[in-house]
Amino acid sequence: MPTYQYRTIDAKGKSSSGVIEAETERVARTKLRKMGTFPIEVHLEGTRSKEGGFNRQIEFSKFLQRIKTQDIAVMTRQLSTLISANIPLVDSLAALAEQTTNPRLRSVLSTVKQKVVEGSRLADAMRGYPDVFSDLYLNMVNAGESSGALEIVLERLADLTEKQARLKSKIIGALMYPIIMGFVGISLMAFMFVYVVPKVTKIFEDAKATLPLPTKILIGISNTLIDYWWLLIILGIAGFFLLRRYVKTEKGRLAYDKMTLQVPLFGKLFRLIAISRFARTLATLLGSGVQLLTALDIVKRIVENSVLVAAIENTRTSVREGESLAEPLKRSGQFPPIVTHMISIGEKTGGLETMLIRIADTYDGQVDNTVSTLTTLLEPIMILMMGGIVSFIVMSILLPILQMNQLGV
Repeated sequence: MPTYQYRTIDAKGKSSSGVIEAETERVARTKLRKMGTFPIEVHLEGTRSKEGGFNRQIEFSKFLQRIKTQDIAVMTRQLSTLISANIPLVDSLAALAEQTTNPRLRSVLSTVKQKVVEGSRLADAMRGYPDVFSDLYLNMVNAGESSGALEIVLERLADLTEKQARLKSKIIGALMYPIIMGFVGISLMAFMFVYVVPKVTKIFEDAKATLPLPTKILIGISNTLIDYWWLLIILGIAGFFLLRRYVKTEKGRLAYDKMTLQVPLFGKLFRLIAISRFARTLATLLGSGVQLLTALDIVKRIVENSVLVAAIENTRTSVREGESLAEPLKRSGQFPPIVTHMISIGEKTGGLETMLIRIADTYDGQVDNTVSTLTTLLEPIMILMMGGIVSFIVMSILLPILQMNQLGV
């Protein structure tokens, strides 16, 4: 259905703007009048208005601006606070749409508000934006509306979203320094091989001396970079796209995900993050009234590792057939014994949600420690690697000089 951007004025003279879905512009104006407002301007979103010129309120940046996870978390917490204060849902959505600084989120909230005014449930109104509201978000909102505890569910959802955003920022921040160091190191090495080494080695070639093996290797690498840099770039780009295409296949994705869980240093971190996300999300869903089978179906789509997804899917099948949650997770071999043991205790004592939250908190702490350890280890490792390369270059240059001195050349 087309989306129209509008600008209206109410009986008190207060102007407002937003977007509305309607079959035609005439229908859009009729809907706005039924809402108790007088439409001043209505036109298809992103097109020229009838009054001429572009609507000044249209910001072209909104088509490029991405809605961040933190934006969703803030909006969710604010919506929970407004509803807890007994403010009607429509008014709460209108207030959020007016105060948000993200143009696209403002447009989404305006459309959601309009659908709620027309009689849709909040979860159904949000379902039209799968790139903004995930399955997890929609199912929790739906459960909150059904149970009459929407404000509580939104608060839990805000907590979950904020924790995930903080974890992502923490990991990116921790890895930023090694990435920058690696980029700078590679750039310096390329400069040395392309500009410095050829000038030095030309002296040895002019002397027609017999060069030691390290020096020959150094000259070979330098000549390859100079003569075939374009081929190396083409091969690198082609290899990247071929690998990316392979990873998109079912077999390739499984192989890639297995490797990520087994790679030294980072494999443990990836598993910790996945288990923490699994436990916290499952606890949040169960605490919001979502049934276990439905919750497992949602959780498997946010783990983002096909090995763990398969383990969760097999667990879901076993639970549907009458088994407990802990046993099939244990059989998969993908979840540490302490995790399955705590889940088993939670099932037996009726405190599964509480136990899952404890698991998530514990693993969040381990993620912090692991990230700190990796950051501490990566710095000396990179220094050693760069030092090794520099030592090789220096040795390759000094060896023929020493050899020439001994021969009296």
